Amino acid sequence: MSILAIQLSIDYIELMELMDIRIKEITAKETYPLRHEVMWPNKPLEYVILKDDEEGKHWGLIVDQKLTSVISFFIHEEEAQFRKFATKESAQGKGLGTRLLKYVIEEVKKQHISRLWCNARIDKASFYEKFGLTKTEQTYTKGGIEYVIMERRF
Repeated sequence: MSILAIQLSIDYIELMELMDIRIKEITAKETYPLRHEVMWPNKPLEYVILKDDEEGKHWGLIVDQKLTSVISFFIHEEEAQFRKFATKESAQGKGLGTRLLKYVIEEVKKQHISRLWCNARIDKASFYEKFGLTKTEQTYTKGGIEYVIMERRF
């Protein structure tokens, strides 16, 4: 690693320490604008609303009082699915979504869930593999985007 890269890493860590970053439970409705902006900006807002949203738990990662990342979590017996995970484009690649997903995985462990799964966009599968999720054989296409079901067993 070059000296410049090391200095940039140090500067980034110092900047992150100055930010007010919190994770809190939010309502389904609070997730909609960010879901829409990040996931399906060319579709109507209704496209990002799930029929069972009110049955889920929803978390937001807030940076300096601005909702920056959201995720929704649904428990069915001993399985949990996370859905509609979205991080503002300007905040992607900075570890904020990672922080939120790690939080959700810890919540899953507290619930004694045996399986965590998601419908991952194929081009994002490598991101989820960092958290111990593996691809299954199940794939599908929605809105012209290919997905794979990924899971992690506990």
